Amino acid sequence: MKEFEEFIKKRIIRKQHPDKARTNSLIEESNRKYNNLKRITTKIGVDDDNANDIIETCYDIIIGITRAKLLLNGFYASGKGAHEAEVSFLKRLNFNENEIEFINKLRYFRNRILYYGNKFDKEYAKKVLEFLEKTKAKLEKWKKSTHKEISGKL
Repeated sequence: MKEFEEFIKKRIIRKQHPDKARTNSLIEESNRKYNNLKRITTKIGVDDDNANDIIETCYDIIIGITRAKLLLNGFYASGKGAHEAEVSFLKRLNFNENEIEFINKLRYFRNRILYYGNKFDKEYAKKVLEFLEKTKAKLEKWKKSTHKEISGKL
C-alpha cells in the first residue's frame, strides 16, 4: 500500500477546508447502514445468498467513516486511486498494517463483486462482520476526537 503522502503528491488527495456538514452526513449514513446490517444479520442471519451484500455493506460502512475523518481533517480524495488513498489514510489513524491490508483486500473484493460478479461465501462474510465490529469500535474513538487532535497525527 502506498503512503498517504504519495497520494497527496499525485493530487489524488487534495487539501481543503474541513467539511463538518458532509462529515456528519457520512457518519449518519454509515450508522444507518450499520443498523440495517444488524437487523439483517439478526433476523435472517448470514448465508451464501446474502454474503456479497454483507461484504459490500461492511466496506461501505468502514470507508464512509474513514472518508468522514478525511474530510474533517481538510482532505478530499478524487479520481483514479481515490479509494486506495482513503484506505491509506487509516495509517494516520493508528491502524496497523494487517488491518489496513484487510480493508484494502475488502476494497478489492467489493469491486470484484460490483464489476465482475464474484461470489463470496458465508464464512468470509462472517469474517468480514467480525472485522467490522473491531474496526468500527476503533473508528468510533476517532469520531469523538477534535479536528486539532486528529490533525496533530498527520
